[in-house]
Amino acid sequence: MGAGKSTLGPEVAERLGRPFIDLDRDLEQDLGTTIPEFFERRGEAEFRLQEEGHAIATLRLPDPAVIALGGGAVQTPSIRHELRDRAFTVLLEVDPDTAWQRSAGGDRPLARDESEFHALYERRRELYDEVADAHGYDTDDIVLAAAGVDVHAGTLERLGLLVPGEGAVALVCDPHVGGIHGAAAQVALGPRLASVHAVPEGEGAKAAGVAERLWSELRLDRDGTIVAVGGGSTTDVVGFVAATYLRGLSWVPVPTTLVGQVDAAVGGKTAIDLPQGKNLVGAFHWPVRAVVDPVTLETLPENERAEGMAEVVKAGLLAGEPLWELPAPELVRRCAAFKAGVCLRDPYDGGERAMLNLGHTFAHALEAAAGYEGVTHGQAVGLGLLAALRLSGRETEVVDEVLAPKPVRVDRERAWSALRRDKKARAGKLRLVLLREDGPVLESRPEAEVRAALDELIAK
Repeated sequence: MGAGKSTLGPEVAERLGRPFIDLDRDLEQDLGTTIPEFFERRGEAEFRLQEEGHAIATLRLPDPAVIALGGGAVQTPSIRHELRDRAFTVLLEVDPDTAWQRSAGGDRPLARDESEFHALYERRRELYDEVADAHGYDTDDIVLAAAGVDVHAGTLERLGLLVPGEGAVALVCDPHVGGIHGAAAQVALGPRLASVHAVPEGEGAKAAGVAERLWSELRLDRDGTIVAVGGGSTTDVVGFVAATYLRGLSWVPVPTTLVGQVDAAVGGKTAIDLPQGKNLVGAFHWPVRAVVDPVTLETLPENERAEGMAEVVKAGLLAGEPLWELPAPELVRRCAAFKAGVCLRDPYDGGERAMLNLGHTFAHALEAAAGYEGVTHGQAVGLGLLAALRLSGRETEVVDEVLAPKPVRVDRERAWSALRRDKKARAGKLRLVLLREDGPVLESRPEAEVRAALDELIAK
């Protein structure tokens, strides 16, 4: 009681693109009376019987929904069984004093005496922990939990507890990240660690030859899990290898860069590059968990933090909030939660998930034209955001002030050729994510206009 389920539930449902069901309100409609009145006339035992049937029927609905479950429902063994079998259950945390302040003075039949209320809280607490798959305090926490993303300081040290399953684990990282975080990851994984593998730093990790080498080195069976510790390039190639080795293994990204924590490790997109363009070969393969430890950003050089800020600005523009102004841990949590919500609504990129490519059509073209050397992803995304905002008729002040992107020297024809190969093109027509006043849209624009916008990003 008083945790805020009825308030946050509709927000979570909207973020996940699912209907919201408040079990107590639905039950009152079926009973034809309020719950306090039913308690008064029939007693708690009869109410729990009515609640049991209604809760089980709701949990067995064929289509997924966000359900606010009554605070006492977990006392019924059959409901707890159904939650374990059919639901992903989040315990919305609230301290008992706050819960009492919110619940007292109303008509709740079990919130009339403060000492009894606190005793009830303590009696139920063990049951809440028993059924909970995750814990959260607000909407972002719940969305992250639903996406399997764990954002907390110190998670790297608890990696062994956070990697689901009991099978063997293969650890993959580049030599630089391995030198900083590799030992901690190996200690945390303990006896489950079966092998350690290295990939090149940066975009070089996403070469076809690197994926082929990992396929050859792995000795996991279908119960195994691949753990990727590092930046977005490492998690991209490891996710792709996991998607294809033995027709699909579980994998866990542990991003250690800002761009990885707010973007690359969230959402299940995996890929490697071809000479013709970036991310042209890949698969959708959701990780069984993403372990995000903001503490690892403390070892990040300032230039790499600046790289990640391009994705932060993109997320903030799409969300309509200045997320780039937040302190690092909250910035990571909020950006990751925004992307997680979009990806859960459109897990296989069939619709609105395309919004996450804001600026990236131009960015990928610039990176490909540079041969993935000399132009960083952050530089390219910053320039791409400039082009997208200009084509949208929007001000570019935020991008100029936070990212300050400068034109880059690349071959214009090569950049244009790469842009024309963008995955969002249909029937030979380019489609761009633009940011209108009412939100992002996917639009076709005349080639001459797009070419001119691209040319503005390239130094003369």
